[in-house]
Amino acid sequence: MENPLLIESPLPLFSKIIPEKHIESALKDVIDHNQKTLTALLMQKEFTWDNLIMPLEEMNDRLAKVWSPVSHLHSVLESEELRAAYNACLPLLTEYHTELMQNKKLYHAIESIANSSEYSTFNPSQKKVIKNELRDFKLAGVNLSEKDKTRFAELQQELSKLSTEFAEHLLDATHAWTLHVTDEQDLKGLSEQDIQLAAETAQDQNKKGWIFTLEYPSYSAVTRFLENRELRRQMYEAYVTRASDQGPQAGKWDNTAIMENILGVRHETAQLLGFSNYAEYSLATKMADTPQRVLNFLTNLVSKAKIAAASEMNELIEFAKEDNITDLQAWDIAYYTEKLRQQKYNVSQEELKPYFPADKALQGLFDVVNKLYGLHVTEQTDIDVWHPQVRYFLIHDSDNNLRGGFYIDLYAREHKRDGAWMDECRSRRKLMDGSLQHPVAYLTCNFTRPTDDHPALLTQHEVETLFHEFGHCLHHILTQIDYSAISGINGVLWDAVEFPSQIMEHWCWEKQGIALISSHYQTGEVLPENLYKKLHAAKTFQSGMQMLRQIEFSLFDFRIHLEYDPAKGGRIQSILDEVRDEVAVIKPPAFNRFQHTFSHIFAGGYAAGYYSYKWAEVLSSDAFSLFEEKGTFNAEIGKSFMKNILEQGGLPNPMDAFIAFRGREPQIDALLRHAGLA
Repeated sequence: MENPLLIESPLPLFSKIIPEKHIESALKDVIDHNQKTLTALLMQKEFTWDNLIMPLEEMNDRLAKVWSPVSHLHSVLESEELRAAYNACLPLLTEYHTELMQNKKLYHAIESIANSSEYSTFNPSQKKVIKNELRDFKLAGVNLSEKDKTRFAELQQELSKLSTEFAEHLLDATHAWTLHVTDEQDLKGLSEQDIQLAAETAQDQNKKGWIFTLEYPSYSAVTRFLENRELRRQMYEAYVTRASDQGPQAGKWDNTAIMENILGVRHETAQLLGFSNYAEYSLATKMADTPQRVLNFLTNLVSKAKIAAASEMNELIEFAKEDNITDLQAWDIAYYTEKLRQQKYNVSQEELKPYFPADKALQGLFDVVNKLYGLHVTEQTDIDVWHPQVRYFLIHDSDNNLRGGFYIDLYAREHKRDGAWMDECRSRRKLMDGSLQHPVAYLTCNFTRPTDDHPALLTQHEVETLFHEFGHCLHHILTQIDYSAISGINGVLWDAVEFPSQIMEHWCWEKQGIALISSHYQTGEVLPENLYKKLHAAKTFQSGMQMLRQIEFSLFDFRIHLEYDPAKGGRIQSILDEVRDEVAVIKPPAFNRFQHTFSHIFAGGYAAGYYSYKWAEVLSSDAFSLFEEKGTFNAEIGKSFMKNILEQGGLPNPMDAFIAFRGREPQIDALLRHAGLA
C-alpha cells in the first residue's frame, strides 16, 4: 500500500496514516529526494529565479506536506506510537534544516541572483523572498567556521529535543491527575452542564460520581464556580504545579532542568551568531529593534495599568471579607472575581453561556466576515479528518473566487494539547505550471464539549478565543502573495503576527456582532438588551489586573533571555520573583510553578517574543478605532483592511502596512480606552 503521506492529494489523508509504519519512512523519503534535487540544482552554472528559487519552493512544500499533518496529529491526537514516530523524526528534520541553511554554495547561489541583472526585473514579492532568505541563512550560521557550524547543528538538535520533552511532560502531567468527587454536596456552584460533563467523564473511567480534569474547561469551571474552597485549592495546586518539583505529582514530569537547558542552548546559539544574548537574536525578525525598546514599551504599560490593578485587587480583597474570607488566596481569586462581577454588573458567565451555543457563535463569526470582507464560508462534509468532532470549511470571496480552507477542532479531550492555536496545513503559492495552491489552516481550541443533553455552550472568553484564532486563519487564507515563503503568516515580523487575530476580538463585543453570534440554545432568543448592556459594562472589569498579568509574562520571558549568564544559570525563579515584585498585585503561593507550563516560550515560537501580544494589541486597538469612527461593519474600511493587511502576507514592513490602512503610525490611546484605563 502506498504511503498516504507521500500521495499527492489536495488535503492530508489523516485516517490512513499509521504512525509506526508511515511517518519515519515518508520523512526519510522526502528528505532524500530533496537532497538529491538540491545537489542537481547546485551543479548549474548560473542561477535564476526559475531554476533555483522555484524548485526550492517545491522542495519546501513537499516536506511541509509530509510534516504538517504529523506535527498536527502530535498536538491533537497523540498516542504512544505517534509520539515514538514523531520523536524519531525530529533529529532527521533538524539535521536537514540545519544543513540546508548552512549550505554555503546554496547561499552564494541565491546571493548571485540578488546581484544579477535579473533582480531589477523582479516584483516586490520576489525581492522580499530573496532578502529574507539571505537574512535567514545568516541567522542559521551559514558564515560560521566549520567547527562552529558543527556546534550550531548540535545545539539545534538539543533544542528540538528539549522543547518536545517540555511539551510532552506538560501533556502527561495534565492528563495524569484528576479530582474525583463522590458527594453531590461538593458540587454546589457548578452549572448543570459542568456537572453532567464530570459525570460523563467518571462513567468513561468506570467510576461513580464526578471526575474533574486539568484540561482547562474543567479546571476553569471548578476554580471559578465551585463553592467548596478546599476542592478549589486542590484543583489550583495540581494545575499550577504541573510538570514541576511541587504539588501532588512533584518530580514526576519535572521541567526544571529542561527549562535551564533550553535557556543555555539558546544563549550559546545566539553568541555563536554574534549576538550578546538570545533576546537580541530574537529581535532580528521583529518590529522592535532593540531590547531597550521592548523593555520601555512594557514598563510604560505597567505605569498605565498598575494603579488601576491595585485598586481592583483591593476591591476583591474587601469583597471576599464580606464572605468571611480574610486571607484571600490564589485559589479564591477566580471564584470571588466571578461573584464580584455578578454583584457589580448583575451578570455571570453562566447566565451568558446559554446564548452562545458553539454552532451559532461559529455561524455568527462567518456572518461577521461576510459583512466586513464579503467572504462566504461553506462547510464540506466529505473530508478525511482525524476526529469525529472535526469539521472542514471553504472560504470564497465576494467574486466567488476560492481563497482557501480550514479545519476546525473546537473541543477539549484526552491526548490533545491544551490551549488554542492556528497552524498551517497548506500555504498559498503559484506552482510551476501556473496553477495556484490554495492555503489551508488548522484552527484548534479546547472548549467544553457538548453533553448528551446540551450543545456546547461558550463563555464570552471562549467566543473571543474563537474570533482570535479565526483572525489568524484569515491572515493565512486571504493572502494574495504567490510565494509560500512570504504568503499568509509566513515571513510576517513576529511582533505583528497577532495583529490580524486581535482585531477580530472586537466584533464579538459590539452590539451588531452580538446580534449575529448569540441565540439561546433553547429559545433561539438573541442576547437581550439588558444582558448586552451588563456584558458591555463588565467588559473592562479587572482589565488592569489582566493587563499586568500579560506584562508579567512578557517581562519574565524577555528578561530570562536577555539576562542569561552561563555562570549563574537561568535564574528562572528569581527573575520571575523580581518581575512579580515590580509588576504584580497578585502574589501567588511559593509552590506556584507557572513557568513549568509556559509552553509559548519553552515549546513554541514566542521565546523573547511574548511581548508581541501587547505590541500587536496597540496596532489592533488603533486599527479598530477606525471602524468605530466610520462604522463597525463599514465595508469600505473592511475592504481596505483586507487589502492592506490580510492580503499582504510577509511582503510589507508591518509599520508601512499599518500606515497604509490607518493613515498614520499607531497610537496607544485606543488600547487604553478599550481597556478602560484612559
